[in-house]
Amino acid sequence: MALLEDQELLKQIPPLLLQWYDSSARVLPWREDPTPYRVWVSEIMLQQTRVEAVKPFYQRFLEAFPTVEALAAAPEEKLLKMWEGLGYYNRVRNLQRAAQVVVERYSGQVPCSFEELRALPGIGGYTAGAIASIAFQLPVPAVDGNVLRVISRVLARFDNILDPKVKRRMEGEIWEILPQRVGDFNQSLMELGATVCLPGGPPKCLVCPLRGLCRGYAQGVAEELPVKTKPKPRKKQARTLFLLFSQEGRVALRRRPEQGLLAGLWELPGTEGALSREEAAAWLAAQGVPVGEFSPGPGAKHVFSHVEWHMGSWVAQNVEEVPGFVWVTREELRREYALPSAFKAFFPAMGL
Repeated sequence: MALLEDQELLKQIPPLLLQWYDSSARVLPWREDPTPYRVWVSEIMLQQTRVEAVKPFYQRFLEAFPTVEALAAAPEEKLLKMWEGLGYYNRVRNLQRAAQVVVERYSGQVPCSFEELRALPGIGGYTAGAIASIAFQLPVPAVDGNVLRVISRVLARFDNILDPKVKRRMEGEIWEILPQRVGDFNQSLMELGATVCLPGGPPKCLVCPLRGLCRGYAQGVAEELPVKTKPKPRKKQARTLFLLFSQEGRVALRRRPEQGLLAGLWELPGTEGALSREEAAAWLAAQGVPVGEFSPGPGAKHVFSHVEWHMGSWVAQNVEEVPGFVWVTREELRREYALPSAFKAFFPAMGL
């Protein structure tokens, strides 16, 4: 009986939410012309990244790669440079791999079925549902964290939303209530979660179009929901970076390993641990870098999803350009080399 009651309540959501969405939706660049390619690019950019952070990158990326074919054929360095600042670089690498599949298998036309979208590199169930519903108006749900939070609060459910069974159940329930305007409806659920039914603080219940239906609001438990298992505490890792400037005014970079964190990306040379002056001198000698004087540089902290880097640095000038590093000018670094945001705190010390 409870399930039937839940479903009857959920059926009342679409008309209320679409009416609110029509008058209150944010103006976002990817909503202006929701072609399959534009929707796809926006959804990949928005993974684990805030809307306001994505906005300045979106149009610039589309200008550089206006078509699936252009993206598929892009040199990796240009691709990474255009993604610089968004982080999670595997997203754009998978985006390009998927574009290459679309060119080879679908003649450059983004496939229009959920199953074919889901099979592309880097596209999970949510992203496939978003593209299918927004760009092709296919009746499939697009359930992300915003949607899980909204529905958990409306139904006052204390199920753990990180449990895959809970998510599958909710996807099935939303599937049953999808209206004809499926793309707008999916976006309205996400919009409500992003702007009204907020995470990590009091939701804006007094302006919510679903307040009259919401059991979480009526029972005073909205702020306690949704339930998530506690994440494991992030590992803290000390690192020492080296800002090496050659006699010719170039700076040393190197590539990270092809596996692991920031795989295959450019980085400032460095190593684990907080190195003393003597330890830093020994590390430089082991890399074949003949250094006389060097001085302490800036420090910074960068937080990844599962680890925190606590970084210190040493700065050396007039270094011989030894093998094992790539030596680039500051202008080349600005234009051609994508450094992850973990290293941005060191840019002022590099004259950038």
